[in-house]
Amino acid sequence: MKVLKFGGSSVANSENIKKVLDIVFNTSKNSKVAVVVSAFGKTTDKLLIGADEALEDITAAKDILETIKELHYQVIDNLISTSKKEVRKEVTYLFDRLLSIYEGVFLLQELSDKTISKVSSFGERLSSLIIANAAKEKFDAAHKESRDLLITNNEYLNAQVNFRLTNKNITSFFKENKHQVTVLGGFISANIDKETTTLGRGGSDFSASIYAAALNADELQIWTDVSGMFTANPSVVKQAYPISEISYEEAMELSHFGAKVLYPPTIQPSLRKGIPIRIKNTFEPESIGTLICSNPKNSDEVKGISHIENISLITLEGGGMIGIPGFSKRLFETLSQQKINVVFITQASSEHSICVGVYESDAKKAKELLDETFSIEIDRKKIKPILIENDLAIIAVVGDSMKNHQGLSGQMFSALGKNNVNIRAIAQGSSEKNISAVINKYDAKKALNILHEQFFEERTKQLNLFVTGVGNVGERFLAQLDQQKKFLKENLKLNIRVIGIANSRKMFFDNNGINLKNWKENLKNGEATTLDSFRKKVIESNHRNSVFIDNTANQQVSEVYEEYLRESISVVTCNKIACASSFDNYKNLKEVSKKYNASFLFETNVGAGLPIIDTLKNLINSGDQVHKIQAVLSGSLNFVFNNFDENLTFHNVVATAQKEGFTEPDPKIDLSGVDVARKILILARESGYQLELEDITNSSFLPEDSLKTTNNDHFYASLTKNEAHFQNIYKEANLKNCRLKYVAEFVDGKANVGLKHIAADHPFYNLEGSDNIVLFFTNRYPENPLIIKGAGAGADVTASGIFADVIRIANK
Repeated sequence: MKVLKFGGSSVANSENIKKVLDIVFNTSKNSKVAVVVSAFGKTTDKLLIGADEALEDITAAKDILETIKELHYQVIDNLISTSKKEVRKEVTYLFDRLLSIYEGVFLLQELSDKTISKVSSFGERLSSLIIANAAKEKFDAAHKESRDLLITNNEYLNAQVNFRLTNKNITSFFKENKHQVTVLGGFISANIDKETTTLGRGGSDFSASIYAAALNADELQIWTDVSGMFTANPSVVKQAYPISEISYEEAMELSHFGAKVLYPPTIQPSLRKGIPIRIKNTFEPESIGTLICSNPKNSDEVKGISHIENISLITLEGGGMIGIPGFSKRLFETLSQQKINVVFITQASSEHSICVGVYESDAKKAKELLDETFSIEIDRKKIKPILIENDLAIIAVVGDSMKNHQGLSGQMFSALGKNNVNIRAIAQGSSEKNISAVINKYDAKKALNILHEQFFEERTKQLNLFVTGVGNVGERFLAQLDQQKKFLKENLKLNIRVIGIANSRKMFFDNNGINLKNWKENLKNGEATTLDSFRKKVIESNHRNSVFIDNTANQQVSEVYEEYLRESISVVTCNKIACASSFDNYKNLKEVSKKYNASFLFETNVGAGLPIIDTLKNLINSGDQVHKIQAVLSGSLNFVFNNFDENLTFHNVVATAQKEGFTEPDPKIDLSGVDVARKILILARESGYQLELEDITNSSFLPEDSLKTTNNDHFYASLTKNEAHFQNIYKEANLKNCRLKYVAEFVDGKANVGLKHIAADHPFYNLEGSDNIVLFFTNRYPENPLIIKGAGAGADVTASGIFADVIRIANK
């Protein structure tokens, strides 16, 4: 014998019921089958809405009844031919009875629990009758009224089952029943006086479990619209997948914490008899589903992650509780008497406080009751007034084998902490089957994805990027990311998604990841942006492992880094302004980064894609000390002076450098030496020295009128005007057989930058194109410096440096 239960979505219409009948027929080939069905989709809800309407407007109630009738008659017409007339007659009789009840509600202006129970029973009474007769058209089947078999007490809406009488009725009926398939209505029952009762929430699953236990069934199958119990809610966690096997206890824990496939009490009858329960998908019957049993083969330490939203936390706290018995009893007794369900409990070992979680809808009432219960202690200042915190959610990590694996709670809370998910309360039972935590409900989706990645996707880490600045560097970065996407997944197990992009005018977001093939079109059609609106959108999207990327040279953008870091959003930037601002701001950004566990990386601030800052950090972290730095740090200036001679004008060489992407958008920043000064300042600070930009001596080679220009057009005009000045600089170096290099130098706490004559025997002499070079003189490299040399300017190499910082964050 097998018991198959089909939920409302499985029997929502004729097409779905055809699928149900196929499943039942295939199962009945090898076994007798008891089929338990719910009401046709949403019918019970409509019946109850109709009853409520009947109190005020019988016409509205009748209209609702007509829509319910239409569906049921449609199913009869589509699926039944042999006994259509008889079935329509029986169904019409039931609807007439229902109409009489609605009219009674209207006349008496009363809707009692007894009446609600009667009204809500009609959904299953109708569905089981119709489906049984549809089954008879195809195979040997019969209909049985569940109210004749399931006997309960006199509670009409959440009846308690009399298992002695119920089991006797079921075994007696099925012993005499010769039909291969028997169709029964779920949810409905009756008391010993034959008055209709219902089994409450999850009643149809409970009915099926009762039948399976009474009949010692080989298996209870619960057919629904999902392919089993998932590792997490698949509508929230896209990477969630079905759990092949799970224990009864694990299934109950996951169901308690929000997994909606099962309602925990429904498992109990089958659990007591050790009857396997299989969750299957009516619409994908070939899927294996989830097997719930005593000894599942799947021994993973964590089986699933679940959550409940709209939770309030009630805290009873005060020094007067310590060592005084009875506080817990009074708290739970007060809530129990008013039927307020407690879904979460935790107590400090000091006995100073007790926290309980209740549904938000019960919170206000709970506070009023508890304030009254403990009014004397509150008046005497022995305890504080009851504290209520709303807008919370409970997340739970569940698994029977968790107790055998050390460090799981550490992994859980570390992963949440890294992503700025604040924990309000924690609970773990002594059985160690679940670890629960209360968090802000707005963090629930992020938390579920974080934990799913931690416990079920350890081989693939997801990063979510928010990119501002999509000009030269930004565009190349997005192209490189698109090009390497497959490689990163296959070789580094990284799934890097761009969620938001912005330029100075528009922004575009896609929480599932922007298609990098057509991002330009999406951005063009995006919404208007400001720095503040973009930041708010990033924070509202609330993704795990979020990274803000600044590809601009904009001061205002650099001023919002702290706000991102405080939200545990990492920052990667090629914009030097923040790190070259006041030392206090530089230091603050580093400290905020550490405090909120968000990376602040700026490798491209010096040397574009060259690993200069990373190498320097490794020297310092390993205990070395920097005494002197000599460097050519401007790829643009190196390009300019490598190409400038008596045959080319200085204006044209600078214009070429800008066109090639070697300069800042404002080339005066490069040529004035400010950019180089910022770079040597950053290296000095990263070496452990406290310097300000004003402390650096900048010997600029530009004429005064060039330095005073306010836009690019005027700047280029000044270069043309002062061509003779630049030719003299070149001739002076050429007469000495030297080359011109703009050199940055830091020695024992002091720094300077300026144009210098470099002789043929110097390491800088043969520095070609836009290359950079850095010489680090340290305790370990006192005479022969550590040298880093390579391309130090250009959109491609700068983008690759940004990319490298992103990968550093992923590997953190």
